[in-house]
Amino acid sequence: MKSYINLIKYKAVLALLAAGFILPGCEIDDIPDPNNPTVESVLTNATVDDLNNIVVGTEAGMRTFLGTYYDNMGVIGREHYRFSSADPRFTADLLGKGSSVLDNNTFYTTNPWAGRYRVVKNTNVLIASVFNTTFITDEQREGYLAYAKTIKAHQLLMNLTMMYEPGIRLDVNDPDNLGPFVERQAALDSIALLLDEGAGHIANAGEEFPFTLSEGFAEFSDPAGFLQFNRGLAARVAVYREEFGEALDLLEDSFLELNTNFDKGAYYVFSAASGDLLNPVFVAPNSNGEIRIAHPSFIADIAPNDDRRLKVLKRNEAASLDNLSGLYDVALYKTNTDPIPIIRNEELILIYAEANIQEGNTLEAVRALNIIRQGHGLGPYVGALTEAALIDEMLEQRRFSLYFEGHRWVDMRRYNKLGELPIDRAGDDVWTTFPKPFIEEAF
Repeated sequence: MKSYINLIKYKAVLALLAAGFILPGCEIDDIPDPNNPTVESVLTNATVDDLNNIVVGTEAGMRTFLGTYYDNMGVIGREHYRFSSADPRFTADLLGKGSSVLDNNTFYTTNPWAGRYRVVKNTNVLIASVFNTTFITDEQREGYLAYAKTIKAHQLLMNLTMMYEPGIRLDVNDPDNLGPFVERQAALDSIALLLDEGAGHIANAGEEFPFTLSEGFAEFSDPAGFLQFNRGLAARVAVYREEFGEALDLLEDSFLELNTNFDKGAYYVFSAASGDLLNPVFVAPNSNGEIRIAHPSFIADIAPNDDRRLKVLKRNEAASLDNLSGLYDVALYKTNTDPIPIIRNEELILIYAEANIQEGNTLEAVRALNIIRQGHGLGPYVGALTEAALIDEMLEQRRFSLYFEGHRWVDMRRYNKLGELPIDRAGDDVWTTFPKPFIEEAF
């Protein structure tokens, strides 16, 4: 049976709508559709339009199951509770209640995993297609490869943040002959290499890409800008690899700005247009039934004059479920079409601070931390200048600056501090990793 590319019409951003554009998205399906082109058809002499459909569909697919991913990361990292009247697993399995453990064959494990690999499959099709067509120039080919390898690396990294111990598959080109699971450190090294390859392609991609990205990549829509995005992702990977000197080098070519332009970055975008997706983690204030409640420690620990308190909003009444309760809603997003960050300048500043701490550049690290502190209404850092004290300060600033962006659990794990996360009920657990998905056990 042939695989088919399902071309789904979606309207990515209002600016494009105003200009009269409708961007077609695509996902790779195994369901035959005689009205749509097959994968095989784009693998041989694909046109620029064919290739651009895959690019747009790849970006659209990056948003699939994001809500589940952020719930996984945030609940286990004790950033928020996911209260669901329909599904107790958010407060049982994810928090390790009693004898509950993480399930290797349920939605919170399998859906994000499959969603990320669906995007990886799109990038693999794009990579294969550009090597087997006569309708593009060499520069255009380099642009497509730069995009495909950068996004592929990002998607693999997201799965690796969940599958810390079992690792991930890197080679999934042939669904009938999948490559082995690769353990964490080797996977990180391979992801770093993939980003470097992407950067190499960007260097040969000319001044413009042959494709258009959504407004979420407005700052990074040409090769020069996309290189900054790529190098920012690579800096994130470098600190995960504990290659801190390398992280500083990478930041020099990223979009890092050592100022309070914290929100400059790349974003997932959403709209209410027919066929498009809404922001999956937006919940209206004071909702009931399906809600996200800020972990009580967020308000207990944040300074009264810290403007990051505005990331949560006090409810009219406390919400309670399963012997857990909270008085504040997660309020990071104000509407159901707000964009969600992929990577922001604020994270890059904190990576800069972390790398300088680890490299012994104490004064430069403090300067970066003070940009964060003073940008949010706090006074300058006056604590000890030891490495341990500065790491604690850096992690605290990451906690509040990157709240609900998928980092807290990862950060505490990589610094062996999971034991410092709060336990809300006797017998609860803080997990180190998700289990290998059940479907993978057969291969």
